[in-house]
Amino acid sequence: MAKAPTVIGVLTEPTPPTWWQANRHKVLAIAGLLIGLYLGTHQDGTHQTTQVPHPGHTRPAQSTSDTSRER
Repeated sequence: MAKAPTVIGVLTEPTPPTWWQANRHKVLAIAGLLIGLYLGTHQDGTHQTTQVPHPGHTRPAQSTSDTSRER
């Protein structure tokens, strides 16, 4: 049978908390960290688009003045 509460002066000793009452802050903290980790690693925040590679340098266009001298 359960032990009778200890009397402290006029007050009685409170009942001990249940496991959930004692540990719910730990459970919710771990659940929040896991959800945050999942959202942080599985959502694509920056959409990567395929970019056409650009040349490292460009060559000037061939001038048309070379063909006009041949006339």
